[in-house]
Amino acid sequence: MDLNFNKNEDHNKLLLSQLKKNFSKVKLGGGEKRIEKLHAEGKMTARERIDYLLDPHAECIEIGAFVGEGMYAEHGGCPSGGVVVKIGYIKGKQCIVVANDATVKAGAWFPITAKKNLRAQEIAMENRLPIIYLVDSAGVYLPLQDEIFPDKEHFGRIFRNNAQMSSMGITQISAIMGSCVAGGAYLPIMSDEAIIVDKTGSIFLAGSYLVKAAIGETIDNETLGGATTHCEISGVTDYKAKDDKDALDKIKNIVDKIGDFDTAGYSRLKPEKPALDEKDIYGILPKARNEQYDMMEIINRLVDNSEFEAYKDGYGQTIITGYARIDGWAVGIVANQRKVVKTKKGEMQFGGVIYSDSADKATRFIANCNQKKIPLVFLQDVTGFMVGSKSEQGGIIKDGAKMVNAVSNSVVPKFTVIVGNSYGAGNYAMCGKAYDPRLIFAWPSAELAVMGGTQAAKVLAQIEASSLKAKGEQVDEAKEAELFAKIKARYDEQVSPYYAASRLWTDAIIDPLDTRTWISMGIEAANHAPIEKKFNLGVIQV
Repeated sequence: MDLNFNKNEDHNKLLLSQLKKNFSKVKLGGGEKRIEKLHAEGKMTARERIDYLLDPHAECIEIGAFVGEGMYAEHGGCPSGGVVVKIGYIKGKQCIVVANDATVKAGAWFPITAKKNLRAQEIAMENRLPIIYLVDSAGVYLPLQDEIFPDKEHFGRIFRNNAQMSSMGITQISAIMGSCVAGGAYLPIMSDEAIIVDKTGSIFLAGSYLVKAAIGETIDNETLGGATTHCEISGVTDYKAKDDKDALDKIKNIVDKIGDFDTAGYSRLKPEKPALDEKDIYGILPKARNEQYDMMEIINRLVDNSEFEAYKDGYGQTIITGYARIDGWAVGIVANQRKVVKTKKGEMQFGGVIYSDSADKATRFIANCNQKKIPLVFLQDVTGFMVGSKSEQGGIIKDGAKMVNAVSNSVVPKFTVIVGNSYGAGNYAMCGKAYDPRLIFAWPSAELAVMGGTQAAKVLAQIEASSLKAKGEQVDEAKEAELFAKIKARYDEQVSPYYAASRLWTDAIIDPLDTRTWISMGIEAANHAPIEKKFNLGVIQV
């Protein structure tokens, strides 16, 4: 191994170490004291409940672990958005589980909490996955009610999704394991079946204090909406559980009886490990985001047997397209090539940039994968589309639009891995969040922005300097350097993968060595949902 490999490896392993450290903090939710309080009440934490529910030793992936990171500081923060979401297996059946974290503001719903719950429901609906809700929430976080209550993608959308999933035949099971108040009371009752834990679970439209204030009735919460009331008098809930574990055992027993699903029929053979060492990825991926490298070296460490059938290998070389298998599943890979390439005409093309020929190639390949019913995997390390008079006259806008059209209208499941840069329109063409990937996740090396930090800071610093000069202020080189450094620092924070993950622009930040697991579980989930539409590019400029 050369010195550059070792430097890259040290850098990427340091990023991974920081990821693990950040995750260890997030896993504590509202903190150790609140966890102890929950245990004293005879309750398990959200993560303990999920761990008990899911099959031991089976693979699972967590959606949105870093949601809310760095947000709501004035309100005490909202680790993981106050809700834990995992895709895993219950009695061997793949499910998605959503658990309120009662250590974070008593499980109250922040605006980002609603967004994360809606994402979980979206995954369930797209993939026809059974969804399990472990409810323990004080309801909407009132100081921010104006950001969560009335709009289309706010709290009420969750109940609309409950109703739509029911009509789609998607199994929904709820366990009321703590408070379930006001509008939130509809979620478990709009599920197919509802379990309530005796003495700790309660469900009502208005608690005892509000009932007293509204109609003058004096009543305690247990009598008003406890397990006995709803299992024996109102009939609102279906099962009474003696404690958390009993409720989770009942869920396991119910899921165990669910029948088989129709499959989409994606091709899968016996999984094989890559022939090349996956750990080499740490040394191949450059320390700096503007350095060149060969993306094929990454691909060969992600695919089964390191076997890749390249499509149009010698044409449009700044995008790699081809067929492979990941954990046995057939996939079509669309990846940005990050090394400078030379065309047959003798022209040099920059790595990570999408040119007309590479956009044309990707469009054709995406159409082929849709025809063959092969899931698509996008490996993003893109700085954008090529600019300049030659590109404009060559129709870069037209060819870029064709690629975006193909990505938009693709009917096979898409999975996006942000390896490095994800800038500007390149993010769109390579299936960014706006283009409905079934899962989108980032490596710790990822950066998401309209353009790179240095470029953006230079542009913004020049604009600010011109503005100051127009006001009569003197701007010397030292002042320009100060402006640049200040803007660059702010921009660098915003391009961080944690900034994107906190806002759910990505589903997760993961160890590159977990990429195969995420893609495999994602395709397995997608295989629950047969394709119902035909691929159609619509009207495009040829």
